[in-house]
Amino acid sequence: MLERRASLRLLAVLAAILLIMTACGSDDDATDTSGDSGDSGDSGDSGDTVAVSLITKDSTNAFFVAMQEGAREKAAELGVDLTVGSGQEEGDDQGQIDLIENAIAAGQDGILITPMSVNVNNAIQQARDAGLYVIALDTPTDPPDVVDITFATDNCLAGEAIGQWAAGKLNGETAIIARLVIFDDRTVSVDYCRDNGFLRGMGIDIGELTVIGDEPETGSYTTGAGGEYEIACVEATGANEEGGRTGMETCLSINPDINVVYTINEPTAFGAIAALEAAGKTVGEDVFVVSVDGGLAGVQRVQDGGIQSTSQQYPLLMASLGLEAIKEIAEGGAPPENTSADGTFFDTGVALCTDDPMDTVTVAPQETSQYCIDNAWG
Repeated sequence: MLERRASLRLLAVLAAILLIMTACGSDDDATDTSGDSGDSGDSGDSGDTVAVSLITKDSTNAFFVAMQEGAREKAAELGVDLTVGSGQEEGDDQGQIDLIENAIAAGQDGILITPMSVNVNNAIQQARDAGLYVIALDTPTDPPDVVDITFATDNCLAGEAIGQWAAGKLNGETAIIARLVIFDDRTVSVDYCRDNGFLRGMGIDIGELTVIGDEPETGSYTTGAGGEYEIACVEATGANEEGGRTGMETCLSINPDINVVYTINEPTAFGAIAALEAAGKTVGEDVFVVSVDGGLAGVQRVQDGGIQSTSQQYPLLMASLGLEAIKEIAEGGAPPENTSADGTFFDTGVALCTDDPMDTVTVAPQETSQYCIDNAWG
Protein backbone atom coordinates (compact mmCIF):
# COMPACT_ATOMS: atom_id res chain seq x y z
CA MET A 1 0.00 0.00 0.00
CA LEU A 2 1.26 3.54 -0.78
CA GLU A 3 0.94 4.75 2.82
CA ARG A 4 2.93 1.72 4.03
CA ARG A 5 5.71 2.50 1.51
CA ALA A 6 5.83 6.07 2.87
CA SER A 7 6.09 4.72 6.43
CA LEU A 8 8.94 2.43 5.39
CA ARG A 9 10.69 5.42 3.81
CA LEU A 10 10.46 7.30 7.13
CA LEU A 11 11.82 4.27 8.99
CA ALA A 12 14.78 4.23 6.62
CA VAL A 13 15.46 7.89 7.38
CA LEU A 14 15.31 7.24 11.13
CA ALA A 15 17.67 4.31 10.75
CA ALA A 16 20.18 6.54 8.97
CA ILE A 17 19.84 9.10 11.78
CA LEU A 18 20.57 6.44 14.40
CA LEU A 19 23.73 5.49 12.54
CA ILE A 20 24.93 9.09 12.57
CA MET A 21 24.08 9.45 16.26
CA THR A 22 26.00 6.31 17.19
CA ALA A 23 28.98 7.48 15.14
CA CYS A 24 29.00 10.84 16.94
CA GLY A 25 27.79 10.60 20.54
CA SER A 26 19.20 16.62 26.09
CA ASP A 27 18.68 19.70 29.69
CA ASP A 28 17.26 23.58 29.23
CA ASP A 29 17.79 27.42 29.32
CA ALA A 30 16.40 30.72 27.94
CA THR A 31 17.09 32.57 24.68
CA ASP A 32 18.98 35.80 24.00
CA THR A 33 18.77 37.44 20.59
CA SER A 34 22.11 39.16 21.05
CA GLY A 35 23.89 35.84 21.53
CA ASP A 36 24.66 34.17 24.86
CA SER A 37 27.47 31.80 25.70
CA GLY A 38 27.95 29.21 28.38
CA ASP A 39 30.85 26.78 28.78
CA SER A 40 29.13 23.42 29.17
CA GLY A 41 32.26 21.49 30.08
CA ASP A 42 35.23 19.65 28.61
CA SER A 43 34.97 18.27 25.08
CA GLY A 44 36.78 15.04 25.90
CA ASP A 45 39.94 13.56 24.40
CA SER A 46 41.32 16.78 22.87
CA GLY A 47 41.34 18.61 26.20
CA ASP A 48 39.87 21.69 24.44
CA THR A 49 36.26 22.76 24.66
CA VAL A 50 34.47 22.68 21.32
CA ALA A 51 32.74 26.03 20.68
CA VAL A 52 29.68 26.40 18.46
CA SER A 53 27.22 29.17 17.60
CA LEU A 54 23.55 28.48 16.94
CA ILE A 55 22.04 31.30 14.86
CA THR A 56 18.28 31.15 14.26
CA LYS A 57 16.04 33.49 12.27
CA ASP A 58 14.41 34.91 15.41
CA SER A 59 13.85 34.05 19.05
CA THR A 60 10.07 34.43 19.14
CA ASN A 61 8.79 31.76 16.73
CA ALA A 62 8.10 28.64 18.81
CA PHE A 63 9.98 26.52 16.26
CA PHE A 64 13.22 28.42 16.81
CA VAL A 65 12.69 28.71 20.56
CA ALA A 66 12.36 24.91 20.74
CA MET A 67 15.45 24.50 18.58
CA GLN A 68 17.45 26.80 20.88
CA GLU A 69 16.30 25.03 24.03
CA GLY A 70 16.99 21.61 22.56
CA ALA A 71 20.45 22.73 21.47
CA ARG A 72 21.29 23.97 24.96
CA GLU A 73 20.29 20.64 26.44
CA LYS A 74 22.38 18.73 23.91
CA ALA A 75 25.36 21.05 24.37
CA ALA A 76 25.30 20.43 28.12
CA GLU A 77 25.21 16.68 27.48
CA LEU A 78 28.12 16.82 25.02
CA GLY A 79 30.23 19.37 26.89
CA VAL A 80 30.06 21.90 24.04
CA ASP A 81 30.39 25.65 24.65
CA LEU A 82 27.27 26.92 22.85
CA THR A 83 26.53 30.53 21.92
CA VAL A 84 22.90 31.19 20.94
CA GLY A 85 21.75 34.19 18.93
CA SER A 86 19.28 35.22 16.25
CA GLY A 87 18.03 37.97 14.03
CA GLN A 88 15.61 40.39 15.66
CA GLU A 89 12.83 39.22 13.35
CA GLU A 90 12.18 37.24 10.19
CA GLY A 91 14.11 39.03 7.43
CA ASP A 92 16.89 40.47 9.63
CA ASP A 93 19.79 39.44 7.39
CA GLN A 94 22.25 41.84 9.02
CA GLY A 95 21.54 40.44 12.48
CA GLN A 96 22.61 36.98 11.30
CA ILE A 97 25.65 38.37 9.48
CA ASP A 98 26.82 40.11 12.68
CA LEU A 99 26.52 36.86 14.65
CA ILE A 100 28.46 34.93 11.99
CA GLU A 101 31.23 37.51 12.19
CA ASN A 102 31.23 37.19 15.99
CA ALA A 103 31.71 33.41 15.70
CA ILE A 104 34.64 33.92 13.32
CA ALA A 105 36.26 36.49 15.61
CA ALA A 106 35.86 34.14 18.60
CA GLY A 107 37.65 31.35 16.75
CA GLN A 108 34.79 28.91 17.20
CA ASP A 109 34.74 25.43 15.70
CA GLY A 110 31.43 25.65 13.89
CA ILE A 111 28.10 27.33 13.25
CA LEU A 112 24.57 25.97 13.15
CA ILE A 113 22.32 28.39 11.27
CA THR A 114 18.77 28.63 9.97
CA PRO A 115 19.79 30.96 7.12
CA MET A 116 17.58 33.99 6.61
CA SER A 117 18.09 34.32 2.86
CA VAL A 118 20.73 34.36 0.13
CA ASN A 119 21.90 37.66 1.61
CA VAL A 120 23.84 35.79 4.34
CA ASN A 121 25.69 33.54 1.87
CA ASN A 122 28.84 35.65 1.71
CA ALA A 123 29.18 35.74 5.50
CA ILE A 124 28.76 31.95 5.64
CA GLN A 125 31.50 31.55 3.05
CA GLN A 126 33.78 33.79 5.12
CA ALA A 127 33.18 31.54 8.13
CA ARG A 128 34.07 28.45 6.14
CA ASP A 129 37.18 30.17 4.76
CA ALA A 130 38.17 30.84 8.37
CA GLY A 131 37.94 27.11 9.13
CA LEU A 132 34.52 26.90 10.80
CA TYR A 133 32.29 23.96 9.88
CA VAL A 134 28.91 25.42 8.95
CA ILE A 135 25.66 23.44 9.08
CA ALA A 136 22.31 24.81 7.91
CA LEU A 137 19.30 23.69 9.94
CA ASP A 138 15.72 23.53 8.61
CA THR A 139 16.31 25.97 5.72
CA PRO A 140 18.67 24.81 2.96
CA THR A 141 20.86 27.51 1.51
CA ASP A 142 20.55 28.49 -2.13
CA PRO A 143 22.66 26.97 -3.60
CA PRO A 144 23.00 24.02 -1.19
CA ASP A 145 26.81 23.97 -1.22
CA VAL A 146 27.06 27.37 0.48
CA VAL A 147 27.26 25.36 3.73
CA ASP A 148 29.13 22.15 4.53
CA ILE A 149 25.87 20.22 5.04
CA THR A 150 22.19 20.81 5.84
CA PHE A 151 20.10 18.96 8.43
CA ALA A 152 16.48 19.57 7.50
CA THR A 153 13.03 18.37 6.72
CA ASP A 154 12.45 17.93 3.00
CA ASN A 155 10.39 21.12 2.80
CA CYS A 156 9.29 20.40 -0.76
CA LEU A 157 7.95 17.02 0.37
CA ALA A 158 6.33 18.57 3.47
CA GLY A 159 4.44 20.95 1.18
CA GLU A 160 3.62 18.16 -1.23
CA ALA A 161 2.05 16.07 1.54
CA ILE A 162 -0.42 18.79 2.56
CA GLY A 163 -1.17 19.46 -1.12
CA GLN A 164 -1.98 15.79 -1.70
CA TRP A 165 -4.20 15.86 1.39
CA ALA A 166 -6.03 18.98 0.22
CA ALA A 167 -6.72 17.49 -3.21
CA GLY A 168 -8.07 14.33 -1.61
CA LYS A 169 -10.30 16.29 0.74
CA LEU A 170 -11.69 18.38 -2.14
CA ASN A 171 -12.58 15.17 -4.01
CA GLY A 172 -13.20 16.96 -7.30
CA GLU A 173 -14.64 20.19 -5.87
CA THR A 174 -13.34 23.43 -7.37
CA ALA A 175 -10.43 24.74 -5.30
CA ILE A 176 -10.32 28.47 -4.57
CA ILE A 177 -6.90 28.80 -2.98
CA ALA A 178 -5.31 31.35 -0.66
CA ARG A 179 -1.55 31.05 -0.20
CA LEU A 180 0.09 32.74 2.78
CA VAL A 181 3.86 32.74 2.25
CA ILE A 182 6.76 34.44 4.09
CA PHE A 183 8.16 37.04 1.69
CA ASP A 184 7.42 38.81 -1.56
CA ASP A 185 10.78 40.61 -1.77
CA ARG A 186 13.44 37.89 -1.40
CA THR A 187 14.17 34.26 -2.19
CA VAL A 188 14.14 31.74 0.67
CA SER A 189 14.24 28.01 -0.03
CA VAL A 190 11.83 27.02 2.75
CA ASP A 191 9.31 29.54 1.37
CA TYR A 192 9.30 28.51 -2.28
CA CYS A 193 9.78 24.82 -1.55
CA ARG A 194 6.78 24.49 0.79
CA ASP A 195 4.56 26.68 -1.38
CA ASN A 196 5.39 25.08 -4.72
CA GLY A 197 5.47 21.66 -3.05
CA PHE A 198 1.88 22.26 -1.97
CA LEU A 199 0.84 23.10 -5.54
CA ARG A 200 2.70 20.11 -6.91
CA GLY A 201 1.01 17.87 -4.33
CA MET A 202 -2.37 19.05 -5.60
CA GLY A 203 -1.29 18.22 -9.13
CA ILE A 204 -0.99 21.83 -10.31
CA ASP A 205 1.69 22.59 -12.88
CA ILE A 206 4.25 25.00 -11.44
CA GLY A 207 6.76 27.12 -13.30
CA GLU A 208 10.21 27.40 -11.71
CA LEU A 209 10.52 25.70 -8.31
CA THR A 210 12.44 28.68 -6.96
CA VAL A 211 9.79 31.22 -8.01
CA ILE A 212 6.56 31.81 -6.07
CA GLY A 213 3.51 32.75 -8.09
CA ASP A 214 4.50 32.00 -11.70
CA GLU A 215 1.95 29.18 -12.14
CA PRO A 216 -1.30 29.80 -14.09
CA GLU A 217 -3.89 31.58 -11.92
CA THR A 218 -6.58 29.15 -13.06
CA GLY A 219 -6.55 25.62 -14.43
CA SER A 220 -6.91 22.03 -13.29
CA TYR A 221 -5.48 20.07 -10.40
CA THR A 222 -4.95 16.36 -11.10
CA THR A 223 -4.34 14.62 -7.76
CA GLY A 224 -7.16 12.34 -6.62
CA ALA A 225 -10.46 12.98 -8.37
CA GLY A 226 -9.03 16.16 -9.88
CA GLY A 227 -10.90 19.36 -10.57
CA GLU A 228 -10.61 23.04 -11.38
CA TYR A 229 -8.65 25.54 -9.33
CA GLU A 230 -8.31 29.30 -8.95
CA ILE A 231 -5.47 31.08 -7.11
CA ALA A 232 -7.31 33.81 -5.20
CA CYS A 233 -4.22 35.39 -3.64
CA VAL A 234 -0.58 34.99 -2.65
CA GLU A 235 0.20 37.15 0.40
CA ALA A 236 3.47 37.70 2.28
CA THR A 237 2.99 37.32 6.04
CA GLY A 238 6.44 37.33 7.64
CA ALA A 239 5.55 33.83 8.91
CA ASN A 240 3.84 35.18 12.03
CA GLU A 241 0.33 35.26 13.47
CA GLU A 242 -0.38 38.93 12.80
CA GLY A 243 0.82 38.57 9.22
CA GLY A 244 -1.42 35.53 8.83
CA ARG A 245 -4.44 37.48 10.04
CA THR A 246 -3.88 40.53 7.81
CA GLY A 247 -2.92 38.37 4.85
CA MET A 248 -6.09 36.32 5.18
CA GLU A 249 -8.19 39.46 5.53
CA THR A 250 -6.69 40.75 2.27
CA CYS A 251 -7.41 37.44 0.56
CA LEU A 252 -11.02 37.41 1.71
CA SER A 253 -11.47 40.95 0.40
CA ILE A 254 -10.30 39.67 -3.00
CA ASN A 255 -12.45 36.53 -2.98
CA PRO A 256 -14.77 35.65 -0.07
CA ASP A 257 -15.35 32.15 -1.47
CA ILE A 258 -11.86 30.79 -0.63
CA ASN A 259 -12.12 27.15 0.46
CA VAL A 260 -8.46 26.08 0.73
CA VAL A 261 -5.84 27.99 2.73
CA TYR A 262 -2.14 27.09 2.50
CA THR A 263 -0.03 28.59 5.30
CA ILE A 264 3.78 28.64 5.48
CA ASN A 265 3.71 27.67 9.17
CA GLU A 266 1.37 27.24 12.10
CA PRO A 267 1.66 30.75 13.62
CA THR A 268 0.54 32.04 10.21
CA ALA A 269 -2.30 29.51 10.28
CA PHE A 270 -3.46 30.75 13.70
CA GLY A 271 -3.82 34.28 12.31
CA ALA A 272 -5.58 33.02 9.20
CA ILE A 273 -8.05 31.01 11.28
CA ALA A 274 -8.88 34.08 13.36
CA ALA A 275 -9.59 36.10 10.21
CA LEU A 276 -11.71 33.33 8.71
CA GLU A 277 -13.78 32.95 11.86
CA ALA A 278 -14.21 36.74 12.12
CA ALA A 279 -15.60 36.62 8.57
CA GLY A 280 -18.18 34.04 9.62
CA LYS A 281 -16.44 31.01 8.07
CA THR A 282 -16.60 27.60 9.72
CA VAL A 283 -13.08 26.19 9.46
CA GLY A 284 -13.17 22.51 8.57
CA GLU A 285 -16.48 22.88 6.73
CA ASP A 286 -16.52 26.06 4.62
CA VAL A 287 -12.73 26.15 4.28
CA PHE A 288 -9.76 23.87 4.96
CA VAL A 289 -6.48 25.10 6.46
CA VAL A 290 -3.21 23.22 5.91
CA SER A 291 0.24 24.05 7.22
CA VAL A 292 3.78 22.91 8.04
CA ASP A 293 5.70 22.72 11.35
CA GLY A 294 4.18 20.18 13.75
CA GLY A 295 4.73 22.18 16.94
CA LEU A 296 2.66 21.32 20.01
CA ALA A 297 0.30 24.28 19.62
CA GLY A 298 -0.14 23.48 15.93
CA VAL A 299 -0.99 19.81 16.31
CA GLN A 300 -3.34 20.65 19.18
CA ARG A 301 -5.21 22.78 16.62
CA VAL A 302 -5.33 19.70 14.39
CA GLN A 303 -6.94 17.81 17.24
CA ASP A 304 -9.51 20.54 17.91
CA GLY A 305 -10.29 21.01 14.20
CA GLY A 306 -8.70 24.41 13.59
CA ILE A 307 -6.05 23.03 11.23
CA GLN A 308 -7.05 20.09 9.07
CA SER A 309 -3.56 18.78 8.30
CA THR A 310 0.02 19.85 8.98
CA SER A 311 3.42 18.38 8.16
CA GLN A 312 5.47 17.73 11.29
CA GLN A 313 9.20 18.34 11.36
CA TYR A 314 11.77 17.80 14.11
CA PRO A 315 13.90 20.87 15.02
CA LEU A 316 15.36 19.37 18.20
CA LEU A 317 16.73 16.48 16.19
CA MET A 318 18.26 18.87 13.66
CA ALA A 319 20.07 20.81 16.38
CA SER A 320 21.20 17.69 18.26
CA LEU A 321 22.65 16.07 15.14
CA GLY A 322 24.35 19.33 14.19
CA LEU A 323 26.11 19.67 17.55
CA GLU A 324 27.18 16.03 17.48
CA ALA A 325 28.61 16.44 13.99
CA ILE A 326 30.65 19.57 14.76
CA LYS A 327 32.02 18.04 17.96
CA GLU A 328 32.97 14.87 16.08
CA ILE A 329 34.75 16.85 13.33
CA ALA A 330 36.54 19.13 15.83
CA GLU A 331 37.91 16.03 17.54
CA GLY A 332 39.19 14.56 14.27
CA GLY A 333 36.19 12.50 13.22
CA ALA A 334 34.54 12.18 9.82
CA PRO A 335 31.89 14.64 8.62
CA PRO A 336 28.31 13.42 8.10
CA GLU A 337 26.99 12.54 4.65
CA ASN A 338 23.81 13.57 2.88
CA THR A 339 20.88 11.13 2.99
CA SER A 340 18.19 12.89 0.93
CA ALA A 341 16.93 11.40 -2.30
CA ASP A 342 18.62 14.13 -4.35
CA GLY A 343 21.84 13.93 -2.32
CA THR A 344 21.82 17.60 -1.26
CA PHE A 345 21.01 17.40 2.48
CA PHE A 346 20.59 15.14 5.52
CA ASP A 347 16.87 14.38 5.75
CA THR A 348 15.51 14.43 9.32
CA GLY A 349 12.08 13.16 8.31
CA VAL A 350 8.48 14.37 8.08
CA ALA A 351 5.03 13.03 8.98
CA LEU A 352 1.58 14.34 8.01
CA CYS A 353 -0.59 15.03 11.07
CA THR A 354 -4.32 14.66 10.45
CA ASP A 355 -7.36 12.99 11.94
CA ASP A 356 -8.88 12.71 8.46
CA PRO A 357 -6.38 10.65 6.41
CA MET A 358 -6.61 10.64 2.62
CA ASP A 359 -5.65 7.86 0.20
CA THR A 360 -4.15 10.57 -2.02
CA VAL A 361 -1.25 11.12 0.40
CA THR A 362 1.68 9.02 -0.79
CA VAL A 363 4.83 11.00 0.02
CA ALA A 364 4.72 10.84 3.83
CA PRO A 365 3.17 8.66 6.54
CA GLN A 366 -0.11 9.97 7.96
CA GLU A 367 -0.30 10.07 11.75
CA THR A 368 -3.10 10.99 14.15
CA SER A 369 -3.12 14.28 16.02
CA GLN A 370 -2.44 12.39 19.26
CA TYR A 371 0.64 10.71 17.77
CA CYS A 372 1.88 14.12 16.63
CA ILE A 373 1.16 15.69 20.05
CA ASP A 374 3.21 12.93 21.66
CA ASN A 375 6.09 13.67 19.25
CA ALA A 376 5.74 17.46 19.07
CA TRP A 377 8.26 20.13 19.97
CA GLY A 378 7.41 23.32 21.82
